[in-house]
This record gives sequence, C-alpha cells and structure tokens, in this order.
Amino acid sequence: MKTEQRKTDWRGATCGRALPRRLLLAPLLLATACTTQTSVLAHYPAPPAVKPTPIPVAPVAMPDEVAPLLTYHQSLRRMTQGELLKELSGLLQQQRTPKVALQMGMTLTLVRGGGDLARAQTLFDGVANANDPQVQGLRAFAQLLSSHCAEARRLTDTADRLAMQVKDGQRRTEQLTDTVEALKAIERGLPVRPASAPAASSGAASAPAGSTTATGAR
Repeated sequence: MKTEQRKTDWRGATCGRALPRRLLLAPLLLATACTTQTSVLAHYPAPPAVKPTPIPVAPVAMPDEVAPLLTYHQSLRRMTQGELLKELSGLLQQQRTPKVALQMGMTLTLVRGGGDLARAQTLFDGVANANDPQVQGLRAFAQLLSSHCAEARRLTDTADRLAMQVKDGQRRTEQLTDTVEALKAIERGLPVRPASAPAASSGAASAPAGSTTATGAR
C-alpha cells in the first residue's frame, strides 16, 4: 500500500510540475503560428483589383434641326423681293418660336431694307443666347448666322461710306468745273486791246531806213 501511494504521489507531483511548462509553451506556439501565417501571406502577393468592364452604350442620335433651315434658306434665295415680303408677313403672324425667329432673320437679310440687317442680327442673337434646352441644336447655327450678319452690316456700312465719299468727290468736281467755266466767261468778256500800237512801232522802224537812203543820195 505504501509503495502504490508513493507512485501515485510521484505521478501527481510530476503532473503538477509539467502543467506550468505547458502553459508557458502555449503562447510561444501561438506566436510561431502567427509568424508562419504572416510569412506565407507575404510570399504570395495579393490578387489585383478587378475593374468593372464598362458597358458600351450607343449614342442617341439627335434630330437634325439645321438641315431644314438650310433648305429653307435656299428657297428664299430663289424668291423675288415681293415674294420675300409676303413670306416675311406670313412669319410675323406665326408664334415666335426659335425656328420661326431664325426664318425671319434669314428673310430679313435678303430683303435688305432700312435697318433689316440689325433686326436680323437681334433675332439671331436672341436664339444664340437662349437658355432653353430646346434651342441646343440651333444655338451654334444661330451664332454662325449672327456673325455673318455682323460682317454683312460692316460691309454695307463701308459701302455706304464709300458711296458718300464718291458723291462728295463728284460734287466738288462739278463745283470746280463751274468755277473754270465762269473764269472762261469772264475772260471772254474782257475788252480787246487796240491794234494801233503794233502799227506805230512798224512806222518807227521804217523811218531810219528812209533817212539812210537820203543821206546816201547826198
């Protein structure tokens, strides 16, 4: 009995001594496992990020609003002045939409009455500067028409200024011509000098010749 009790006590003492060692080894094993996992993750790089593939979307075709206006302008160029005035009168009776405003401006540029170019440019600028989304397809075309209208106004003003200068030159020429004709008329009205003076000088020239002849006779 004593021998068995000693064996039991020795085993109990052995187990009591081994238990603290196991508790000390547990953190070391855990740290070693973490280090191994970190080294394995560092050895294999992270997979690249997957970028989403964009889905191609077909562009939506906007309605062409300029082509009908170009065709309309070609039809206006074939009209006479009377037909243009009639067309303008019909446009004035319609609702002032951006399209109608451009049609009115194009008609005014061909009528070319007093101040029509200025009115046309005002219409074009109104469409070009409008904030209405419906005018987006006509804004660039309106700006082009406005620039052409401004250039036409500049050329018209230059032509008018040159025409005035030509008229002033013609008027001055006519005034100079009238002055010259008046001077000629005054010259023709002056009295004519008498012709006796030349005869007296010829008589005086013949007298010495006669006296020389008489002297030789003596």
